[in-house]
Amino acid sequence: MKIVVRVKLMPEAGQAAALRFTLRTVNEAACWVSAVAFERGVPREYELRRHTYAELKARGLGAQAAQHVIKKVRDAYTALKANIRAGNLGRPGAKRRVKAESKPVTFRPQAAQPYDDRCLSWQYDARTVSVWTTAGRLKNVRFVCSPDALTMLREHRRGESDLIERDGVFYLVAVCDIPEPEVYEPVGFVGVDLGIVNIATASTGYRAAGRGLNRYRKRQLALRKKLQAKGTKSARRLLKKRARKEARHTADVNHVISKKIVTTAERTGCGIALEDLTGIRSRVRHRKDQRTSLHSWSFHQLATFVEYKARRAGVPLVHVDPAYTSQQCSQCGHIDRKNRVDQATFACRSCGALMHADDNASHNLARKGETVWTAGRESRVPATP
Repeated sequence: MKIVVRVKLMPEAGQAAALRFTLRTVNEAACWVSAVAFERGVPREYELRRHTYAELKARGLGAQAAQHVIKKVRDAYTALKANIRAGNLGRPGAKRRVKAESKPVTFRPQAAQPYDDRCLSWQYDARTVSVWTTAGRLKNVRFVCSPDALTMLREHRRGESDLIERDGVFYLVAVCDIPEPEVYEPVGFVGVDLGIVNIATASTGYRAAGRGLNRYRKRQLALRKKLQAKGTKSARRLLKKRARKEARHTADVNHVISKKIVTTAERTGCGIALEDLTGIRSRVRHRKDQRTSLHSWSFHQLATFVEYKARRAGVPLVHVDPAYTSQQCSQCGHIDRKNRVDQATFACRSCGALMHADDNASHNLARKGETVWTAGRESRVPATP
């Protein structure tokens, strides 16, 4: 499996200026290549290289950098085409889709630029890198990272690394190819119910309440509104300083929750059953005052964290259909909309079972997980002679 490791570069003033100018140059060149590709109907990479390579070399890009710029542009159009095909930009004729199809793809001045081993070399013991720039090769550019990240880079780094600039700070994002352990045969499944009031509820009894995170989001929203209304230079500076702070905090919370779920499943020899919530934002109807909570709900990020941590630990994981899991009694199997009394209370109309609604849903998900796992594994029935 592939894991991304991000390290922070600590360049000197002259090195930082060279890196910044290099990113500006390659992304300006990428915008020009994108315009050529759009004008010619997005040709294949080889044909696009024939129309643009000489000009990129004339702009001061090295051979490998020019190749990476062309490939980056072609990959951007491939991703755009895939999003259109998947319906992520709306139906044909939708305003968002028409806007995306009617103009070339553009690249921000600080957008990531890929580097291969010819353009970038790592010195792990010295914690430095040697990187190509338009001003020549920069050597002894220091980087910092955790000891675990350094070990992962040393042992598992493969392929390209991306150079990015964010808020004046430079980072290298490297891909590490880690061998996956063999998935064990589970003795049962831990059902995980995802929600807004309770971020995650596991059938083991673990419940991650969302009260603290929701309050934090409300405070951040109120502060952003206040600073935006103020509109002064210091307010704009503070807004820029606090950019993505909420996203970092949410990611940290989701990391803690996902680690707890995967660790519990691994310790007990169980698998994990996650509900498949694809497209839920377009299906669910909410009042206007509830839209902010729905669209800031990071269920996909949490599910992604659980999935990759489970793969690293060899824990079996299945995605199940969550239909009727909040209406079905986990004790007797009776399904009725009236079983769900309110957000937190489940009272079965058939057998009288009374429990927390999220606990009930997590037990239903665990049972569905066992069914999906049994249906998907290889048959052990002896072959017919």
